[in-house]
Amino acid sequence: MTTWIGLDGDDTLWHSERHFVDAQRLYNELLSDYIDTSELHDRLMRTERRNLEIFGYGVKGFTLSLVETAIEMTDGSIGGADVQRIIDLGKEVLQHPVELLDGVAEGIDGLLTAGHRLVIITKGDLLHQETKVAQSGLADVVDGVEIVAEKDAQTYQNALGRHGIDSADFTMVGNSVRSDVLPVLEIGGRAIHIEYEYTWDHEVVSEHDRPEGYEVATSFADVPTLVSRE
Repeated sequence: MTTWIGLDGDDTLWHSERHFVDAQRLYNELLSDYIDTSELHDRLMRTERRNLEIFGYGVKGFTLSLVETAIEMTDGSIGGADVQRIIDLGKEVLQHPVELLDGVAEGIDGLLTAGHRLVIITKGDLLHQETKVAQSGLADVVDGVEIVAEKDAQTYQNALGRHGIDSADFTMVGNSVRSDVLPVLEIGGRAIHIEYEYTWDHEVVSEHDRPEGYEVATSFADVPTLVSRE
């Protein structure tokens, strides 16, 4: 039986991407006073991808990419007041209350009742992720929290090593095939993918690149049952 369950944070335990989507909608409305926004999304994605190596994941890097893209696409004509509005959009995402997804409380109870040990493994800005873990109310029921800069095979190996976990006894639960499934299968663990209403462009994996050998849940409440299927 699986002993350890890894839990992704954003869009697995609590809502996250929907707040970015809302911020980008307001950003588009703001920029529409300056430019044709038909190419704005693609330009922003290119800026974000370029900046990931500098700023890493999280709202702060996202906000800086919003500002940079706005300056570039308006040829520097965007006003200071509107730059401040963009910064405020980022602050609103940072300060948004944590909302657990439906089924999380039930699923966590089921995993604990079955005797599994839990560790949150989430990537992003350290302070923001620590705040979300604390606000979620889950810090007291998990055996550990790992906040990482990236999720690749080596990162998982290092995290499991810190907790003395054998990858054969580990199942990762998350909403991203790229970050929560592929690297875990690579190190010999199990993975359960929980689909979320939005997927960040940088986490999208084509159907052609999706592997076999992992399970899909429609709700976190289904996770205990899937974990029990050895």
